[in-house]
Parts: sequence; structure tokens; C-alpha cells
Amino acid sequence: MNDDEPQPGRLEDDVLHIQGEYYIRATSSRADDRTRVLKHGNTFGVFDRFGDVHPIGLGEQGLYGGGTRYLSRLELRIGARRPFLLSSNVREDNDVLTVDLTNPDLMDHGEVVVTRGSLHVQRQKFLWGNACHERLSVTNYSLAAVTTDLAIHFDVDFADIFEVRGNRRPARGRPAGSQGDSDTVRIGYVGLDDLRRDLVVSFSPAPARLTTRSGLFRLQLRPGAAAQFDLCFAYETGDTEPAPRPTFDAALAQNRREIAELRGKHCRLTSDSEPFNRWLLRSEADLQMMTSSTPSGPYPYAGVPWFSNVFGRDGLITAFETLWVNPELARGVLKHLAAHQAHKSDPSRDAQPGKILHEQREGEMCNLHEVPFGLYYGSVDATPLFVYLAGAYVKHTGDLDLADELWPHVERALDWIMNFGDIDGDGFVEYARQSRGGLEQQGWKDSQDSVFYEDGTIAAPPIALCEVQAYVHAAYRAAADLAHSLGKPARAAELVARAESLRARFDEAFWDDELGAYVLALDGKKRPCRVLSSNAGHALFGGIARTERVAVLVRHLMSDRMFSGWGLRTLARGEVRYNPMSYHNGSVWPHDNALVALGMARYGRRDAALQLLSGLWKASTYFDLHRLPELFCGFSSRDGEGPTLYPVACAPQAWAAGAVHMLLAACLGLSVEGARKTVVFRNPVLPPFINELRIEGLAVGGNASVDLLLVRHPHDVGVTVLARQGEVRILVER
Repeated sequence: MNDDEPQPGRLEDDVLHIQGEYYIRATSSRADDRTRVLKHGNTFGVFDRFGDVHPIGLGEQGLYGGGTRYLSRLELRIGARRPFLLSSNVREDNDVLTVDLTNPDLMDHGEVVVTRGSLHVQRQKFLWGNACHERLSVTNYSLAAVTTDLAIHFDVDFADIFEVRGNRRPARGRPAGSQGDSDTVRIGYVGLDDLRRDLVVSFSPAPARLTTRSGLFRLQLRPGAAAQFDLCFAYETGDTEPAPRPTFDAALAQNRREIAELRGKHCRLTSDSEPFNRWLLRSEADLQMMTSSTPSGPYPYAGVPWFSNVFGRDGLITAFETLWVNPELARGVLKHLAAHQAHKSDPSRDAQPGKILHEQREGEMCNLHEVPFGLYYGSVDATPLFVYLAGAYVKHTGDLDLADELWPHVERALDWIMNFGDIDGDGFVEYARQSRGGLEQQGWKDSQDSVFYEDGTIAAPPIALCEVQAYVHAAYRAAADLAHSLGKPARAAELVARAESLRARFDEAFWDDELGAYVLALDGKKRPCRVLSSNAGHALFGGIARTERVAVLVRHLMSDRMFSGWGLRTLARGEVRYNPMSYHNGSVWPHDNALVALGMARYGRRDAALQLLSGLWKASTYFDLHRLPELFCGFSSRDGEGPTLYPVACAPQAWAAGAVHMLLAACLGLSVEGARKTVVFRNPVLPPFINELRIEGLAVGGNASVDLLLVRHPHDVGVTVLARQGEVRILVER
């Protein structure tokens, strides 16, 4: 045995090994946890509550596009002073950030020349067309005329997103100079990839003074007078001729038309609980904002700021969560991932024929292969999840045309599962990194310290994760259903037999009576990682768990060791590596809870699913903007106090935003059968804080829809049809 191979009884204490090469560094806490995020297409911006950009806190603030940060500093000053903050809000639609400010006392030679609170400054900003548009509106509410300066200071760094995250580069590109005229400044950079990148800053009207790093307006306002200034920070790449930029008003109108069009494509949910509605509305707006257009259709980018790009696993799970409210999202995800399915082996990218991608990025470091993530396949679970979602989508919509289009990709994915994915031929799907610069851990818990033995020692690869076997079982079942629908009964029977065989072998190898749960994983020598984790709950989601195991498993998952009061922890309290402030070893992830809740409901444990929905709803009432982040700390809930934030969590995060929809579906036992034009509710329940839930525009079978009213009774939920378009049948099973 190699001396470097982790062994039971030997605890790995090398912190750098645990953090890993792509660890997101946090050398200081956030300057303010209430940062403001905007996104449109491939562009996103992270601002402080003033609407400024500062290189402080985690250093993540800025304007980004195509994997590059363009704007790295932005400061508004009144009379050379930072204004006072009055309020800062992002609209419910996530389209516009509005910040209200006022001036401090402005001094001249020791005398107050403008009294604080004389000027009201409103900043409005939004993203559209590779640009951040901003409007400054200034009103003088004092009884005297005001003369002062309004200045905008800005800077660029053209940093790759991995540089912002903390990766060091041996060399960078070169500045390409700055140029400007009376109202525009262009600042350029040529990367080591020979691609030119520019930030173009324009002002309307032209400022009194403009340099390559600031613009200054002279304010001369009579009492009651107002002034307005528009700014645009646009980025460009390559040598192509830039398109004309729309005005602030024209761009805003286009933005809002797009949002209205997107909103009309999914069903609308409202309840009689305003706190729940605020969580729901913010989640829906976040999903819209995180979704970008691709040639294959809509795709939900994973999270801002670190993961604002295509991720296979994240997109698939987000599409699962929202399938019943917006099946078009699942269609876009499936088509995009099918279009980028691996065709050949490439160890540098952890690619093998039939494998579904892990992530797809742009940027200088990806172009130069300084990181392998331009098109990277180091994910063991995306491939079975792809097959699982394909079956779920077709069952939901009855879309046999897409089923036929996807079938060759499903077959290639199944071939990967059965051959490349099963490294040692034991019938379980394992992973072991091929790429030297790729991810060591390739399940959803992909931090390097996430898979370990009960003594805390990191497990030795190849690793067979508990939840991956559940996804494979579900993939076989889903592919069998697809085969049936496409007239391939022999293939369907073969896949059902594989699912049943895997289920029996899984129970024998992964169930641990003493643990009362499925073990986290098996290592390369089939030694179990005997720790209690949320991964075991995914066995319910994938339907691989034996029915006789469910009561014990749910009892352990909902015990005080696992359930914090806000949600399930990723790792049970008392395990050696338990840390409620860790990324994967004791924190609470909303999407993880949603998957487990749906699994619990599958086995008739809607009571436990309801408890998870209630915990996360309560957590949402404490978070800024009612937005559930990617994760939060796993400390036990305390009366009168909110959850504890995790310092580098993405917010918004697509699969955190989608969690509320899957949690609702779990509690309602809701499913749609498109071919039968049927909506099914199995033993539906609603939490005590919701008496009525209205579902409008629920799509059924592609060309039909229904509006429903659900009313909670002491021991039941009533379902009433409010409107129906086309043929729709409602079935309530009790």
C-alpha cells in the first residue's frame, strides 16, 4: 500500500490538502452580508448596499462577464464625501436595484456649507446587454440653493473569476491603454489568451470633468430643483464592432418585457401567508434571474458570484425541483447537456464517452487551460441524474418527440454508467479523479474532506457514494419507462432487472444496522464509511431504499443529531468531522433538504417532509430579502434568533431557490402525468401557516392547464378546480 494512501486510523491533518486547490479563500468576513446582486444572461454584478463596489470583505464585489471581472471599484461621492444610506432594495422581480441616499454635512474651511439631509440621491441600476445601466437622480429639498460636486470613481482589474476566488497566477496579460472623449472612457486589457477585453464607461450628459478613472458633475440646484445623470458600464471582448447601446429607459423597458414573458411561462403560486409568499416570490424571481438563454433553451446558472455558469448537477437538480411549475426549464437543461455529452475519453477533463458535463466556463484561465473547467466532466452523479430527469420530464409532459430525440443520449449515458462508471465491475458506480487539476471528490459534496471513515480519516478512492447508487437505480427505472413509451419492451425489461439487482446489492452493502442508516460511501476496497449523513436520505429520493428500512432511517434523519430545527444537516452532530460551520460536514443546504423531503414523501412520510418545509420557511423569514442562500451553518435553532450565515455562500443560488417548489410538491404528493392528462395529489398536507394555496396555470400535457385552490382542513386538504383549459383530470388519493 502506498504511504500516501489514506488509511483507517490515520487522520489527515494537512489543512492545505483539505482545502484543495480551488478552495474559496476568505481572509476577512464580509463587509456586509446584505450585498446586492443583479444578473442578466452571462453578466452579473455584486454591489454593496450603497450600490458601490469595494475591494473589501471577500473581495467578490464587481461587474462580471464571461468569467472576467471588469469593474472592480465604483464609488459615489457628494462633495468628496460618501453619502448616508437611507434604504437599499432590489425589486421583487430582481430587475432593478434602488438605493436612496442623502448628503452628510458638507464642510468648507470648517464651515457647514450644505446641511446634511439637504439632497436626496436615488440610484437605480440594472443589467442589460453586457452592461450595467445606472441613473442618478438628485433633488434639493433644502430652502437654500446648493452648489457641490457629484463624483463617480471607478477602476478595473480584468481578473479571472478564479483569481477573485483566490487562485494565484504566475503571469497575467497586459493593459491595452485607455482612451476617451467628453462623455466616454474605454479601458482595455489583452489577456495571455490574446483576447482583448474592454470596459466602456459612458455618461449622459457629459460630465464637467472626465478622466480614465472618474467622472465629475457640478451640481447647482435651486430649492426644489432636480438633476438626472445616466451612466453605462459596458464590457466588450474581441475586435468586433460594438453594437449601439440603448438608453437607460429603452434598456429598462426591454428588460421588463423579457421578465414578463418569462413569468408567463410557468405556473403561479400564492397563499394566504404573506411571509410564505415573500419566500416564494423571491425564489421565483431568483430562478428567473439565474436562468440564461442557450442555443438549446433556458438553463439555470448555479449561483452568484462563484458559480454563475452552467453546472450539470446544479442544472439537473434545479430542473427536478421546478419540473411541475416550469417544465420548459427541464427541457432546456436536458437539451443543453445532451448537446455537450462527452464523445471520447480525455483524462485532462475527466471526460469519458457518454458522460454528462460537470461545468462549463469562460474566461482567460479556462482558455489557457490553467484550470480544467472550460468544459469539465468531473461529476459522478450528473450522468445518472440526466437519465432520471429525462424520464421524469417525459412522464410529466408526455413529450414523446423529445423522448425520441434524447434516447440516443440516454443510451450513451447508460453505457457510461454500466462500463466507465463502474470502475471495478462490482455493479456500483464509483469515481477516481483522472485529471491532475480536477476535483478529488466528485459527488455533490465535493469539498476534499467530505468523504471519510468513522474515525475521520479521508476515504481512499475509488469511492462509491451512497446517493449515486440511488440515482443510478432511479436512472434505470426512468430509462425503462422511456423505453416502454418508445416501443422498446425488451430494453425496458432489461433495465428494470438491473434496477432490482442494484437495489438488492445496495441494501446488502450499504445498510448498517448499528448506524440505523445507509453508510456514506464504500472506499476502493469496499470498506464502509460508517457515518450518518444526509446522503442516506437521497436513497429515498432515488427509490432504492427498502421499505422496511424507512422508519428507522427517517427517525435517525429527523433526530436532534441531524435536524437543526431549520433543516437537515449534511452530517450528524457527534461525527468526528462534524462542524456546523463547514461547507459539507454539518451545514444545512436547502436543495439537500428538498431532495430528502421528496424521498420521504415517496415512502409515505409526508409528516417528516412537512417538518423540513416548515423549518426552511422559518429560516427564510430571517434572511435578507427572504432569500435562502446556497447553505447556512448547522447550529441548532434558538428561540427568537435566526440561522447563522455561512461566510462564502452564494446568494442567489439556483437550487436553493428551487427548493421551495420541491418541498411543496413533497407535502402535496403532487405529480403530473402528461400522457394521461392527469394531476395527482397523494395524501396532500399543508403546514399550519398556510390555510389556502392557489395554483394558477399548471401545465398538463403540453396544451392544457388548470387553476386549483387547495384548502387545509384539520385532517385533510381540499382540492377545488377554479378553471380548466383543455382536457385535465384531477385525482386525489387519500
